[in-house]
Amino acid sequence: MAEKLRLGLIGASVRGTWSSRSHLPALQASADVELTAVCTTRADTAEAARQKAALEAGKHVYCEWPLGQTTAEAEELAALAKAKGLATAVGLQARVNPAVMYMREQVTAGSIGEIMAVHVSMIRDGVLTRPSHRTWQRDAALGANTLTIANGHTIDAMRFVAGDFTRLSAVVATQAKQWLDTGSNSWLDVTAPDNVLVSGWLKNGAVASSHVGAVPFAGSGYRMEIYGREGTLVASGADSPQLSEVVLHGAKRDGALVPMPVPERFTVASAGTPSGEAFNVGQMYARFAAAIRAGDSGLPDFATAVELHHLVDAIQRASDTGQEVTFG
Repeated sequence: MAEKLRLGLIGASVRGTWSSRSHLPALQASADVELTAVCTTRADTAEAARQKAALEAGKHVYCEWPLGQTTAEAEELAALAKAKGLATAVGLQARVNPAVMYMREQVTAGSIGEIMAVHVSMIRDGVLTRPSHRTWQRDAALGANTLTIANGHTIDAMRFVAGDFTRLSAVVATQAKQWLDTGSNSWLDVTAPDNVLVSGWLKNGAVASSHVGAVPFAGSGYRMEIYGREGTLVASGADSPQLSEVVLHGAKRDGALVPMPVPERFTVASAGTPSGEAFNVGQMYARFAAAIRAGDSGLPDFATAVELHHLVDAIQRASDTGQEVTFG
C-alpha cells in the first residue's frame, strides 16, 4: 500500500452537516487518504483559508457540487487547475455508485441495443419546512436549490449512463412560495425552484425526460429507466444515487424485469466504509487517490462540472424563454 495522501478538509463541521454525515465517516475508513487539517466556519480559520487558496498553492482538489455559485466561477477554477496541472474531482457521487457504473457498462456494451427512450424521476418530500440553518437556500440567486443540486446530480447520472442532451425544453418552477422556518416558527418567502421538468433529444437519437421535484409529502424516490431496442434497464432507490444505494433490474426483449446483482469490481471504497451517504464519498476518495498517484481514473472532474453548469444554465434558459434550447 502506498503512503496515505494527506488531506485538508474545508467545511469540517460536526453538527449534522453533509461533511459530518459523509466525508468524515468515509475518511475515517479510508486506506488511501489521511485527514491532517481542517477548516471550519470560525472567522480566524475561514480568513486563513481565504488568503491561501488550495489550487493557488498547487494542491489537488476535490470539491463538492456545484463547483461555483455561477458557471463563470466554475470555469475560472477549472482553468486554474488545468494551468497548474492538478488532479481535480467534483462531488457528482452518482457517477461512482456501483449500480450506476454497472448500468453505464451495460449500455456502452450494447446489451440493450440502440437506446430509444430514457426517463428519470427523483421526487423528495419535505418542501414546506426548513430548519433555520438551511433557510438561506430559499434565495434562488445563491445557487443552492433543487435546480442546481438535486436536479444537477440526477440529470448528471442520466447523461453519464445514457448520453448528453442535444436539444431540450424545460419548466423550472417554484411551487412552494413560502417555507416555515422551524427554528423561529415563521414563514419566509421563497424564490428557489422546487420542481424541474426537462424533455428533449439526446445526441444518440433517443428521446429523454426528467422530473426532479420537492413535494410536501411521501416522495416516490429515484428511478432511471432506459429503453433500448433489445431490452430495458431500470435503476431505483429511496433517494438519489448520489446519496444512497440503488438496485438495478433488466429485461431482454419481451422478458420481465429481473434483478441484476452488481459485480464486486465496482466497489472500490475501503473496507469498513459505512453504507448510505458516506459510501459513494468513500468511492470518490479511492478513485481520487488513484487519479493523483497514477493519472486519469475516469472521475468527474472540474471540466465535468463546467459541462454540467452549462447544462443547468440551458435548462433555466429554456424555462425562461419557453423555447427549445440547443445544447452542446
